[in-house]
Amino acid sequence: MIRIQENVQLKTFNTFGIRANARHFVSLNASDDLFELQQTDLFKNEPRLILGGGSNVLLTHDFNGLVIHNNLKGIKPTHETDETITLKVASGEVWHPFVMHCVQHNWGGVENLSLIPGTMGAAPMQNIGAYGVEVQEVIDQVEGIELLNGSARVFSKSDCRFGYRESIFKQELKEKFFISSVTLTLTKKNHLLRTGYGAIQDTLREMDVTESTIQAISEAVIHIRSKKLPDPAVIGNAGSFFKNPTITQQHYTSLKSTWPGIPGYPVENQIVKVPAAWLIEQCGWKGKRVGDAGVHQHQPLVIVNHDRATGEEILSLAMKVRGSVQEKFDITLTPEVNII
Repeated sequence: MIRIQENVQLKTFNTFGIRANARHFVSLNASDDLFELQQTDLFKNEPRLILGGGSNVLLTHDFNGLVIHNNLKGIKPTHETDETITLKVASGEVWHPFVMHCVQHNWGGVENLSLIPGTMGAAPMQNIGAYGVEVQEVIDQVEGIELLNGSARVFSKSDCRFGYRESIFKQELKEKFFISSVTLTLTKKNHLLRTGYGAIQDTLREMDVTESTIQAISEAVIHIRSKKLPDPAVIGNAGSFFKNPTITQQHYTSLKSTWPGIPGYPVENQIVKVPAAWLIEQCGWKGKRVGDAGVHQHQPLVIVNHDRATGEEILSLAMKVRGSVQEKFDITLTPEVNII
């Protein structure tokens, strides 16, 4: 049975550590809880916000509605061959422990995504990715429940319309579906090991690893991310605040004449991806602080809450950073964080 609470403090439900209140709050511990919730007047009449790990959310004000906390748990094998295993994972499962579960069983495909914060439900929504891997590569399907009428729907990989940190759940179906589970297929042997990123190769060498394994790659990624990115348990943040922008080859060539050191990576015909962190650092923001809102000293792509910054203050700083990059490079940064 569901329990709806009033005036709940959301500080512990978002990794920025923003102090904001929910007028009403409910945790879902089973799929049936959502069906029960949908019968209530609160669900029908109030604005709704679904929160998983709160790792990709910036709360800029109190939420005068119903916050639905996803606490669905469970990892269930549904199909297995000599080569692969298919898992149906409840959307409230925390992502990194799930990755560790796979690594411990020598199931390959998600090791490069170690230590990414958030829950399973957010993984397809964001199409999370790191070090040459995106979660869409291992996803078979996503199950969701339509918030309007409670009907269940299964989304195939193509239905999800995955893109760079994008999916149908962030676009036309935004706030229309509750993701209840994700089905993924992982390898049991003959793994496709991705060590192409220089940071991984260098770290593996530092670890004296002569033969790459799932476990070694995961350890290397954890080492890199721990050194490079702040721990939300220590200082509030939501990881990368902006997406890495893409520009035309012509624009990139023009910038390179002025900024010979500007990094860029071709992603498709005449399109180049430029690291947002480099752009932000060139604008002088690295390590800067405005009140309790700041740009991280080691990774300028991360905006942090030093203690008591409000969501409005975090957003204000982010927009100043964005404006500087626009003015200097004529590149528009797009927030990766969901701003509420």
